[in-house]
Amino acid sequence: MSFRENLQYLRGTRNMTQEQLAMLLGVSRQAISKWESEKAYPEMDKLLMICDLFDVTLDDLVMGDVRRPRSGMRGSTAGMSAISGTAKTGVAVPQPAGFAVSSSSPRNQTESSASAEDAPTMLHADTPAATRHSAVPQHSAVPQDMVGYDRHMKIHAWLVALGVAAIILGVAASLLFDSENSIIGHSPMNGFLTAAMVMLGVIVGCALLIPAGVMHGDFQRRHPYIQDFYTDDDKSRAAIENGIGTAVGVGLIMVGVGVTVYCNEMLDINDGWPISIMLALVAVAVFCFIFTSMRLNRTKLAKYNRESEERNAEDDSENSPQSTQSTNATDKYYDKLAGAVCGIIMLTATVVALLMLFVGVNVNAAHGGNPGFWGAIFWIPWPIGGVLCGIASTVIQLLKIRAGRR
Repeated sequence: MSFRENLQYLRGTRNMTQEQLAMLLGVSRQAISKWESEKAYPEMDKLLMICDLFDVTLDDLVMGDVRRPRSGMRGSTAGMSAISGTAKTGVAVPQPAGFAVSSSSPRNQTESSASAEDAPTMLHADTPAATRHSAVPQHSAVPQDMVGYDRHMKIHAWLVALGVAAIILGVAASLLFDSENSIIGHSPMNGFLTAAMVMLGVIVGCALLIPAGVMHGDFQRRHPYIQDFYTDDDKSRAAIENGIGTAVGVGLIMVGVGVTVYCNEMLDINDGWPISIMLALVAVAVFCFIFTSMRLNRTKLAKYNRESEERNAEDDSENSPQSTQSTNATDKYYDKLAGAVCGIIMLTATVVALLMLFVGVNVNAAHGGNPGFWGAIFWIPWPIGGVLCGIASTVIQLLKIRAGRR
């Protein structure tokens, strides 16, 4: 038997679809399809994973017949352990819940779908026709979270939302030490504490955001395909949570604005702790926006898989014709250009905002002006930077489309 036939046979012993096998091996369904159509061949590490998963030798998998192992070490007991999902060493081999597993011979397996591409590959060789068409699968393949996707995405949402909120809270805490309305009064420590709070917020935020990005990138690399295991109730619940989070966030922002207006009109305080309270409420609102939206997006597995396919397509393009490689290189160039331009814009906006917050306040105080003026508007460069990033990205995309038409 060829490798293709062996792989199809082994899938049949587990009543396993291409998607389910791809999930266990950390590849896309298209990769499994290419292997079984002999359009591509797996790398050595994937071959070894297949051997461990189905408890077969590499020789039998690649050049032999997995139904009749050449090695005496993998006789009938090895075949039974492969079907049951447990290796000879006693270590449990990952097996998706809901797969049809029979204690009898694999020849009693049956076809459960007319689709030969996506449906589980069933065993037909040397099997009487009457047996093949009369047998009925014992169980249906129920999709489950086999790789810890849901737990990973929940942790990712927590880290990202907390990281962004921490940065905003750092700025909010710094305003408590405004030179005019500091909570510790007029003190030479106000300037130091203001800078310290901002830096603390940035450090905590980066300590959360950077590991979150690295962990998520590694997870996507190891698990490029995830079968959609979320039910309609799960997706509806996530949508409702997102709606509630959005409403709560908007409400908190309105409360913050109300506090600021009240303090300005009734207490004649327009700097210091009122602005700090407003930013603290904004931080909680941003946390609600990010956290609930990411929990909703985690249920959109079709988008996750599509992005993985696009990355795999980029990798496959390295072996494509020269014209295709040139097109992909052009696209990558413009994408990197957009990222670089946006990065420069936002970095400049950050530098300007920090100069307004620290230098502008001190300059105004030294010349007898209102030291709280620059502190009240220091955040303006960031939304301006965001708008400029949007404009720059649009222009670069138009240039990329124009270059692709040449």
